[in-house]
Amino acid sequence: MSNTSNDNPQAGQNRPLPKKESDLFKNVVKFYESKQYKKGLKNADTILKRYPNHGETLCMKGLIVNAMAGSGVAATATASSSSSERGGGKKGGGGGGNEKKDEEEKDKKKEAIELVKRGLMMDMRSHVCWHVYGLLHRSSQNYAEAIKAYKQALRIDSENLQILRDMGLLQIQMRDLAGFRDT
Repeated sequence: MSNTSNDNPQAGQNRPLPKKESDLFKNVVKFYESKQYKKGLKNADTILKRYPNHGETLCMKGLIVNAMAGSGVAATATASSSSSERGGGKKGGGGGGNEKKDEEEKDKKKEAIELVKRGLMMDMRSHVCWHVYGLLHRSSQNYAEAIKAYKQALRIDSENLQILRDMGLLQIQMRDLAGFRDT
């Protein structure tokens, strides 16, 4: 079995990953939900080594990178960046360090957006990809685009309660009561 991009078990064709990679993907989601971003990123990279065009994994990796940028954890952080270092960085000794942090955070957010968009292009028929795209827009406070992405995800999987919940909460937040009633 050769390992070319044509051998990717999913390229928008709705074919599942093999069991090993499927289990790794479930762990990626679990690690994201429990905010264990480094472990989630490691599992996503493991899947992407074998299937570099797996859309859902690319999207989840982008979501994790985005969360890491927002929480102040560097995506390329090593074990040396422990909680003791995190506490010292909040007081800030000068403006120069904060500017560098802001620049790194912007770069990570850009990388996250690129990963999610690439993942979405690889698998446009996946509710997971559209949901992640909506979560990314929501985190950047682009609520109208987030609702559009959630609606697209619901067209694909209308029974997904998590997507319904996210969209409903966002509609209430934006005071779109008519849209919330329809949801």
